[in-house]
Amino acid sequence: MNPDQQDRSVGAGPTDRLGLYAYLQAREHMRTYLAIMRLFTATLLADLSAGDVAAALASAEREGTVERGESRIENVITRLKQLVEWGNLVQGRREVVAASIAEFQHGSVRYQVSKLAVRVQRDVDELLRVPEGAREVSRELLPAIERGLSQLGKSLATAVQQDQRDPESAAATRARELLAEQVTTLFLQHAELAATVRDFYAYLGQVVTRHHLGADEISGFRNLLVEYIQKVVEDVLRQTPAIAEHLTGRFATARPELLRLLGSTDDLGADVERARGRSAGDWQELTDWFVDRPGRPSQVTVLREATARAIGSLLASVKRATAGGGLLPGRRAELLKLAKWFDDGTAQDGAELYAAAFGMYSSRHLLPAPEHDSDDERTPWSEGPVCDVTVSVRSRSDRGARGRTSRIMDDPITEQSLLAEARQADELRAADVAELAAAAPNLSEVTLSAGALGVLCELLTMAMAQRDGAKDSGAAEDQVRGLTVRIEYAEGVTTQVRSTGGTLTLRDSTLVLSGGGT
Repeated sequence: MNPDQQDRSVGAGPTDRLGLYAYLQAREHMRTYLAIMRLFTATLLADLSAGDVAAALASAEREGTVERGESRIENVITRLKQLVEWGNLVQGRREVVAASIAEFQHGSVRYQVSKLAVRVQRDVDELLRVPEGAREVSRELLPAIERGLSQLGKSLATAVQQDQRDPESAAATRARELLAEQVTTLFLQHAELAATVRDFYAYLGQVVTRHHLGADEISGFRNLLVEYIQKVVEDVLRQTPAIAEHLTGRFATARPELLRLLGSTDDLGADVERARGRSAGDWQELTDWFVDRPGRPSQVTVLREATARAIGSLLASVKRATAGGGLLPGRRAELLKLAKWFDDGTAQDGAELYAAAFGMYSSRHLLPAPEHDSDDERTPWSEGPVCDVTVSVRSRSDRGARGRTSRIMDDPITEQSLLAEARQADELRAADVAELAAAAPNLSEVTLSAGALGVLCELLTMAMAQRDGAKDSGAAEDQVRGLTVRIEYAEGVTTQVRSTGGTLTLRDSTLVLSGGGT
């Protein structure tokens, strides 16, 4: 492997790793890049030359999965070098016996796939296999997680006893292996449960937010929500208390001992990705999934709230579809029929349909062209940007603006009345500030008016908000008239401010007023 390439792949930051996805959206030869990456990820420790890749692409070319001519060796070398530049492949060399210089060049340079590229391609293949419908939630894993935590507590007690007797004995080794097996199984079960819940609710959010649903769709989603989601939520809520008790009870205090028996992560280095459950952060994430924390609700609480929102959205859809005095029947079916005409027709048919359906005839450019357009002449319309269809078009086939802009009325009487009220409020504020400024030297001996006390309390509140602790000081200032209120900590000192409405008492504090015209 080239040392520069190795350093680049190892030292790449999180943002640089996004280049590993570049081959999936390449403007040209995307199918060839995808076929090459599938070839490298199909076997373990794949070490292929350009000739090996060309032979494999020749078969794909005959099947029609890649374009003609992509199996030529010069094209294959170009594609492999591009994948190396993106970071998906790394280069290496191997001694070969060749009959010519060209054969030596093609055979001596070997290519291997990087670790992160394997994960990217694995996720891509999995995504392409996922159906569009809902994913079943693995509810049966909830009791398995509860049993696993219960067994883990017993295994941990046994492993601690064996380790205290003789850490090098066969019994202690078997106990640690059993402990590691149960921890790995527990986190795999939780990862599968969390993934199915996320996928199911992502699909649910996709369908319940649609503005118009057909009668058959409403019936199907009603069964999905009322029956299936109810079972999911009931199972989660029934199993959560027992799981939370395990995670926050005595097992939580013994967690450091568990991590010690599983082995420290420091000896392996920071670049080694360990299995789940071998660090305190993994266990905290597992606990947060089932147990609420102040300011951070658990995923169980989020699931319950998401279910309530989904049911509310479905009821709103049913109300829209069945209300007699609501909107006119939706035009979704007609729009889908029009979209099918566009898909089945030719380019000329599409232009005529577009003009007839939306009244968009030959354009007249009245404004300068935009600096950048998101699509181009090589992008099919079906793959271009999606245009949002407004509610009025979907429901009434009406493109006109609803309502009109109201007139701005000139009301001089109201204007003068508001100005007079503002002047009066400003005069009262100035009088209150002046009263406070005059009483500043003898604040404890003066009886303030209700308005002056209100200004003092207002500034005092802002001053106290600046303090991090009871012994800190804080200050606030009236930006218009310059009155400053400062509160400072003074142990044993009590400050009292009398007013016509009562007495303000501040314990262990002193109050200093300055400015405001004094």
